[in-house]
Amino acid sequence: MRALLTSKAARRALRPIADLIDQRIERHVRRALQNASAAGKTPAATITPDAALQQELKVLRNRQRPLELFFDGTGRGASRLPSGPHLNRTISELAQVTGDKDGAERNVAQAFRLLIAMEALGVGRIAGGTMNIVGKLSAVPLLKPPNDEIMEIGTLYGMFGASLIRMMERAGRDPRLTIVDPLAGTQLQPGTSIGDDASGTPVQGAAVRTNLALAGAAGAATRIQQGFSEDPEVRALVSDRSYGVIIVDGDHSAAGVAADLEWAEQIVAPGGIVVLDDFGHPKWPGIKEAFEKHMATDTRFTFLGQAAHSGYLRAAA
Repeated sequence: MRALLTSKAARRALRPIADLIDQRIERHVRRALQNASAAGKTPAATITPDAALQQELKVLRNRQRPLELFFDGTGRGASRLPSGPHLNRTISELAQVTGDKDGAERNVAQAFRLLIAMEALGVGRIAGGTMNIVGKLSAVPLLKPPNDEIMEIGTLYGMFGASLIRMMERAGRDPRLTIVDPLAGTQLQPGTSIGDDASGTPVQGAAVRTNLALAGAAGAATRIQQGFSEDPEVRALVSDRSYGVIIVDGDHSAAGVAADLEWAEQIVAPGGIVVLDDFGHPKWPGIKEAFEKHMATDTRFTFLGQAAHSGYLRAAA
């Protein structure tokens, strides 16, 4: 938590407070000097600038503690206090992908507030870095998918799906969410050892339903299919419609992403949007590898661009 106070973003955010404290200290010291002079005492007999400064800093740190708990990584593994340059870069990337600069800035602000609120009220956490999450929540409504059927492959605690419902509703849409996830108690990634979640909450259906309920009627109506997206039986159960949006955030290996892209080709609606999470992230090279191989085939997809480690594709109309 100490790092939060010393970060550049925190210093910028706290600068107005620090200026006010400097003014208060200056007034306090000046008053002490005047009182000491009037009483015929030396300044040291009453108060020193260092003592006043230490007292004011103690008050500031005590007041900062709740903000640290609200924004830092405790209980979720990642800080939710982005820097100004990160925010501006995400807005710029979204504007390029969506062609809507004003909408990108508005949606980023709304999505950031929503992320903080959902993690404050929900069970578990939303997987990913702050800008990655905010970017996806912002982009999907701006890309104007052809229908409101949404498929999320890999949900963790269901909190991202609930948040996307909210963002779509803010755009005047009527989202209907379908989730495919093994809900195996912990987050699964082939070839990677992932221990207990930073939130301390098991990955299971009860937690997902609790979080989806935060999105009201649309969240409560979400279809949840437990299982792996590569399983033919699982696919058969949820391939009963064409999806305007498909979020690919399951198996991050090259083979897993390739299989999900192959399936997306079959179930995405004409003009539909496919989001590849963690696209270009150095920790998950298999995602871009699978994407490049898929785009070399006779695909329906056109690459729209990437923003905050998510890649965006649109199916041919």
